[in-house]
Amino acid sequence: MTLQPITTSTSYTADRGWLAALHGTDSTETITLDVLKLTAGTHTLASTDTNQPYSRVLSGVPVGKITASGLYGAFDPTATDGRQNLPGQVFAEALFAPTATKVPAALLWHGVVVAARVPGGIDPAKVTQSVTGPQIRYV
Repeated sequence: MTLQPITTSTSYTADRGWLAALHGTDSTETITLDVLKLTAGTHTLASTDTNQPYSRVLSGVPVGKITASGLYGAFDPTATDGRQNLPGQVFAEALFAPTATKVPAALLWHGVVVAARVPGGIDPAKVTQSVTGPQIRYV
C-alpha cells in the first residue's frame, strides 16, 4: 500500500462593510459568545466546505452580555437577560466546531458602524448610548 499525503487550505475574508472607520479597531476586548443565543443564517454561517467543517460567527454582529452567565448573545432591545444593552459588535469572524456552545471573539466597543450593513440589522434608535460604557456611533 502506498500513502499519498494531501494538503488543502481554505481562507476566508471577513466582510467588514459594516465598519465605517478604523477608529477603535486597535483596542478590542476578548469576549465569549453563547452560540445558542445567535441565529443561524443571520449571525452565524455553517460551513459548506467538506474539508473545513467549522461554522463561523459573522463579523459585525451586535451583541449584549447575558447577566446570568457572563456570556454574550445577539443584541435584542426587547430582551430582559442583559442582551438589551449593547456593549459592541463582534469585530472579527470567529470559527467554531459544529458542537461548540461557546466561542471566543473580539468585541469592538468603540468605533463607527454603518447601521444598514450590520448582520441581522440594528435600529440605532433602540440602542441606549452611554458616556461611561461602550461608544459606538451609527451612521
